[in-house]
Amino acid sequence: MTAQREWFEKDYYATLGVQKEASAKDVTKAYRKLARKLHPDANPGDDTAESRFKEVSAAYDVLGEEDRRAEYDQVRTRGPMPGGGGFGGGGFPGAGGFDMGDLFGGMFGSRGHGGQQGRRGDDLETRLTLSFVEAVNGVTTTIHLVSDAACSTCSGSGARPGTRPTTCEGCGGRGVRAEDQGPFSFSRPCDSCGGRGRRIEDPCANCRGSGIERRPREVRVRIPAGVEDEQRIRLKGRGGPGRGGPDGDLFVVVAVEPHRRFGRRGLNLTVVVPISFPEAVMGAEIPVPTLEDDSVTLKVPAGTRSGQTFRVRKRGVQAGRGTGDLLVTVEVHVPTDPTSAEREAIEALGEASSGSPRDRLAD
Repeated sequence: MTAQREWFEKDYYATLGVQKEASAKDVTKAYRKLARKLHPDANPGDDTAESRFKEVSAAYDVLGEEDRRAEYDQVRTRGPMPGGGGFGGGGFPGAGGFDMGDLFGGMFGSRGHGGQQGRRGDDLETRLTLSFVEAVNGVTTTIHLVSDAACSTCSGSGARPGTRPTTCEGCGGRGVRAEDQGPFSFSRPCDSCGGRGRRIEDPCANCRGSGIERRPREVRVRIPAGVEDEQRIRLKGRGGPGRGGPDGDLFVVVAVEPHRRFGRRGLNLTVVVPISFPEAVMGAEIPVPTLEDDSVTLKVPAGTRSGQTFRVRKRGVQAGRGTGDLLVTVEVHVPTDPTSAEREAIEALGEASSGSPRDRLAD
């Protein structure tokens, strides 16, 4: 496992405002609350909010995944930073085999034994609004965003088209220089190339040698069936461009529009269907609409109460984790402006009824 410098320096739990013992659900809840508050779309031109948003996203990128969170916790508890003593391995006897090269190699972009790692690209986040039906059935769509991307003129090399970067002579392309201090060996970024391991003698006029430009781009994304409101989908490698390292990830937060008729409870769909008073009393077979624009027949038993819910199996959301049901709640329709015939029938029913339903209140 390669330890990253920032994992030693940053307390991601504090960034999200949760305890180390917080459950995965609490971590996600804290992230979503902060992300909504700090999102650049909600704070246009606020550099402080944007910076905090990136910090929160970086923290959740680690703590939001079980494996990465476990790795983070392990790295954070291995021992103090250099100067406090206690690191093992790499010439430190009896301290559990922790390799100093593993720590400092991750700091400045080297792999510890030659070869440049570079800097990973930034993670990005965007919101995608879906209709209720699209969220239930899944959809493939295109996301339009403006972000940093590899320069379209030099393809990210940073060099003028027709030329190529050259290997840095100061570090031999490693991006770091080793310094021996007694029994310890430390690495620091190369002064000649800024830790990139290469030099650009003739930079690209478009990106001025950075290899990166800010421009509109399109990202094709497949949204799986059954996605829920505020669910966060990770597109690996579709975020900001790396600087000699891997590209960052793009996180898509889904916003699901409500349906005029149906609702959702996980994989179950919900619908409210009115029934008449005679149907509630005597029982009936009624048609119930489904999301597929057809209907199913529901048998309402005699004596059904208003607000009672019935289950139609396997007519809910069909997703990879299973198929839900359709939950049908019936509401007994009470006429607000009864006709003369309806009034006479209701009065006759009242006269024929034995006792009052409120009699039980006296018990």
